[in-house]
Amino acid sequence: MRKQLMATVFFPLALGQAGMALAQSSTSAFQSNASEAQRKANSSQATSELFYMIQQLQGEVRRLQGETEEQRHLIKRLQDQGRDRYIDLDQRILDLSEKVSSQPRVADSTGKGTGNKKNSAQIREYRQPDAEERKAYNEIQNLIHSQKKYDEAISRLYEFIDKYPEGDLTVNAYYWLGEVYLVKPQLEQARQAFSIVATRYADHRKASDAVYKLGITLDRLDKKSEARQQMEQVLNDYPESDAAGLARKFLGANKG
Repeated sequence: MRKQLMATVFFPLALGQAGMALAQSSTSAFQSNASEAQRKANSSQATSELFYMIQQLQGEVRRLQGETEEQRHLIKRLQDQGRDRYIDLDQRILDLSEKVSSQPRVADSTGKGTGNKKNSAQIREYRQPDAEERKAYNEIQNLIHSQKKYDEAISRLYEFIDKYPEGDLTVNAYYWLGEVYLVKPQLEQARQAFSIVATRYADHRKASDAVYKLGITLDRLDKKSEARQQMEQVLNDYPESDAAGLARKFLGANKG
């Protein structure tokens, strides 16, 4: 009887403990499954975000490649335009040089050609610049001396010569065209520019400097004999000029 009573008491207790153990086991399994599902969900989200970032980066790379290609085409187009422009500018100065060479020089009272403005029977009156012309000229001087933007200065000098022909500053513009070409150096273009001042405007105040710089240019072109002739012309035609002193030094340093 006592054994039956104890069995009656312990059986429900054991059953309850077994149920609790089963419940705990089920809860643990559920939690494990839930954690695995969450992990997979997190992994899937991370994969999606990574894919999205890769797509964005690929799009950015394509955009940058497109911009680079556009810039490459733009640079090439500007280079082509610049080359065509300078071919045109060089042709223009060559035409001017040939035109000047075909014109007779101013004759003095003895009928002999001369570049000396003191001996010239005819001294032209150069048109004086107005405020706008002087401002444009000063801007070009700033490009040359301060900013060292020689290519832009060359373009502006041609524009100035076209807009303000046969003026006092126009002759200066031709001279500075030669100076800039000499600096670059584009010696043939420099020779042509200085020749225009030296022959067409032989009575202008810049003529002596132009003849001297023409001699320097010819010397750099390895035309030594012609260079000496130009220096001697400075001494003969402009003996009192600053250029004459420079020409003497050149001749003294390059004897023979």
